[in-house]
Amino acid sequence: MTIAVYAGSFDPITKGHLDLIRRASRAFQKLIIGIGVNLGKAPLFSLAERTALIQATIPRELTSVIEILSFDGLLVDFCQQAGATVIVRGLRAVTDFEAELGVAHANSNMMPEVDTFFLPTSPEYSFVSSSIVREIARHDSEIGWRKLHHYVSPVVIDALREKINGR
Repeated sequence: MTIAVYAGSFDPITKGHLDLIRRASRAFQKLIIGIGVNLGKAPLFSLAERTALIQATIPRELTSVIEILSFDGLLVDFCQQAGATVIVRGLRAVTDFEAELGVAHANSNMMPEVDTFFLPTSPEYSFVSSSIVREIARHDSEIGWRKLHHYVSPVVIDALREKINGR
């Protein structure tokens, strides 16, 4: 069985993340969504909240092949603990590839039995990122709130509203 890991902060999970999860889950027998814990960053959502948002947005038909776990430390250590032999990385632009290729080489150097699988985003999500979503929400603009549905699911919009301004 080929086990793959798709890792990120998912703060919050976007439609771009969901697109990659859907597509990667068709390519591998098991896909672990690894929520990275980075003590150097202050995420908008707690680990428990990010896990709940991912669970709420994953299509039911994928739940049999997906597992959601968190990790702190090197991704290759997490892959070894999970028995994964593939790391899935999404690419939005050429600049993503340049950055991700260096990380993939370092990961391969540390753990050659784990391959990196680059998956280009679908064109409609090529500009979507969690940081853009957080920035739109933080400005609490009515236009922004009306347009967030292009980037995230309704459950995430509700969680953002609650987090940003308590409504």
